[in-house]
Amino acid sequence: MKKIFRKNLSLNDVGATGTHQGGILVPKTDAELLLFFPPLNSNTKNPDAWIECVDAEGIVRRFRYIYYNNKLHDENGTRNEYRITYMTSYFKSIHAKEGDIFEISRDDNCINYTINVISAAENDEMKKEPSLKKEQENLPLRIKLTTSWRRVH
Repeated sequence: MKKIFRKNLSLNDVGATGTHQGGILVPKTDAELLLFFPPLNSNTKNPDAWIECVDAEGIVRRFRYIYYNNKLHDENGTRNEYRITYMTSYFKSIHAKEGDIFEISRDDNCINYTINVISAAENDEMKKEPSLKKEQENLPLRIKLTTSWRRVH
């Protein structure tokens, strides 16, 4: 079974703010999204896994999925969050912008993930064009999560 998740990209996600951000946040409260990625052992400090993703051009990209959890391991630790890192160069190479949609999917029987970025303009046009609107009516229901990640059903 294929699972697809989408996230609206922010300025921080695409590296446009000039600040250092440790990748795209993966909310701890979304159990289904966490199960979509490789399991990470919280008993280990900052466990991680490299995930291979094939983009729209067929290029294999490697991203780091990490659980920053020093709050659980260090007396003065502050971090307790999941992130996908090493994505900034990918977003820059495809000229991703705030408002674009990052999509990641995987079949249950595949190791690699598939990724794509849908431009905000392309997404807006699909909503406006009557012939595409009719096609969209037959597309799976999309549920938007408050974290800007959503599963495509």
